[in-house]
Amino acid sequence: MPTTPATAAHSSSNGTADAIMLELVDENGTTIGTAEKLAAHQSPGQLHRAFSVFLFDEHGRLLLQRRALGKYHSPGVWSNTCCGHPYPGEAPFAAAARRTYEELGVSPTLLAAAGTVRYNHPDPMSGLVEQEFNHLFVGMVQEHLRPDEEEVGETAFVTSGELAERHAAAPFSAWFMTVLDAARPAIRELTGPSAGW
Repeated sequence: MPTTPATAAHSSSNGTADAIMLELVDENGTTIGTAEKLAAHQSPGQLHRAFSVFLFDEHGRLLLQRRALGKYHSPGVWSNTCCGHPYPGEAPFAAAARRTYEELGVSPTLLAAAGTVRYNHPDPMSGLVEQEFNHLFVGMVQEHLRPDEEEVGETAFVTSGELAERHAAAPFSAWFMTVLDAARPAIRELTGPSAGW
C-alpha cells in the first residue's frame, strides 16, 4: 500500500507500536481534536471519525468478516467487510482502502462513498462504547482474499436472505445493522434490484 503523510506518521521504524490516535469530531463531522483509541471508546465514549466498508462479489453477495477472537473490542462477532478509524489527517476513503488491504489482503474495486451515519452503540460484552461519525463505502472485490489472522477469524459471502438467517443465528457487532441500513441505497445502486438488498 502507498505511504501517505498520515500513514507515515503512524509507522514505527523500530518495530514498536505507537499509541493509536483517533480524530474527534462534532455532530457535523468537523474535526475538533484527537484522543487515544481505547480512551475514546470508554464509557460514555467520545464522538470520533470512523468508516465502514461493504464489498460485494460479481453475484451481489456481501463479504462479511468475523472479527478475530484476540481483538479487544467485539471479538468473535460477525460484521461488515471492514471497519475502522482514519488516522488524524487521513481521508476516510484512503483509510477504508488501507484497512481493507491490511485486514483482508485485497484492494477493492469501484469503491465509492455511500454517505455518513452517526450512532452511539454500547457493547455489553466489553463495556466499551461506539460513539461514531461513520463514513460509509461500497464497492466490489474481485481478488482472492488473504485475511490477516490477527484481525479476521473467518469470512463469508452472503446473499441478502442468507444474511438474515445468519444474523438471527449468530452474534453480530452492535453497529452492523445501523451501518448496513444507512448504506442500503448505495448498495442497491451498486448491486441492482435483483440482488435483494
